[in-house]
Amino acid sequence: MKRPPSIRALQPNAGIAAAYRKKLLNLVDEMIDSYRHWVIAAYRKHPPSTMAMDKGFDDLRKAIEKLGKRWTKQFEEMAWNLGEWFAVSIDKRNHNALRKILKQGGWTVQYQRTRKMNEVMSAIVAENVSLIKTIPQQFHGQVEPMVMRSVAAGRDIGSLTKDLQKTFKVTRKRAAFIARDQNNKATNQLARVRYMGMGLNEAIWMHSHAGKTPRPTHLANHGKTFNVDTGWFDPYERKWILPGYLINCRCTMRPVVKGFT
Repeated sequence: MKRPPSIRALQPNAGIAAAYRKKLLNLVDEMIDSYRHWVIAAYRKHPPSTMAMDKGFDDLRKAIEKLGKRWTKQFEEMAWNLGEWFAVSIDKRNHNALRKILKQGGWTVQYQRTRKMNEVMSAIVAENVSLIKTIPQQFHGQVEPMVMRSVAAGRDIGSLTKDLQKTFKVTRKRAAFIARDQNNKATNQLARVRYMGMGLNEAIWMHSHAGKTPRPTHLANHGKTFNVDTGWFDPYERKWILPGYLINCRCTMRPVVKGFT
């Protein structure tokens, strides 16, 4: 079956994802170094064998609580600036890329920030702020009980350090995933509202073929047309969705443009 006329899909920009990942990881690494330094220092000052006989256990608990408050506050202070930078970067890149694509077909598009676009931008910022704030919360929630269990079991600092390293690795991996996944989602969200503003109400679903374990329904929907406003009903999820909206979805869309060459 012949596909309807369409233009290239707006692809997530690898450069923006890399820059976002770097900014997040720099902050995460500062937090990790801080926890590593102060937890190990407190552990060495009051070894598990002596904590039951002095106030070492209480000192260690207070030190960890202090770290949690410090880094929760620091991430909160950084979250809005980072979220706004990310949303603006995606918006500018989308506009420039779409203008270039359309220019090749003889179309000229003037940039206009609509109310709907402002709403989507605000939603992108809010979602990323929320995700950034969860990083220190989840990290602290894993480190604190780990250290307390280590003390209770009388484990040495070497064993504790190994467990901490595993948590550090998981946290860094999650931060990197947030950057990539949000890049996919934000790109499609802003592309969608821009297409609708141009009167392009249909698009072709494009599966990325990038993941190791693709969603079967998304793979089967590759090349099929859907309504940009309502999205496509995913039979597995049992709800209407759009490309990039589900976690780790890398699908995109090619807007149908009748008369485009």
